[in-house]
Amino acid sequence: MAVPKRRMPRSNTRHRRAQGKAVTPQLVTVTVDGVPYRVPQQPARAYERGLLRPEG
Repeated sequence: MAVPKRRMPRSNTRHRRAQGKAVTPQLVTVTVDGVPYRVPQQPARAYERGLLRPEG
């Protein structure tokens, strides 16, 4: 792990940490056994192949 040689000002640390923002996953419609489900785009193929089961 990197260790800074000098102390970083509090304002710089907080400014850096404030940049990361959580975003909601983009949902796509996937049909499983004839029933459409709204699932996140990234694992959509896993739902289509039956590797994951949609909830609901």
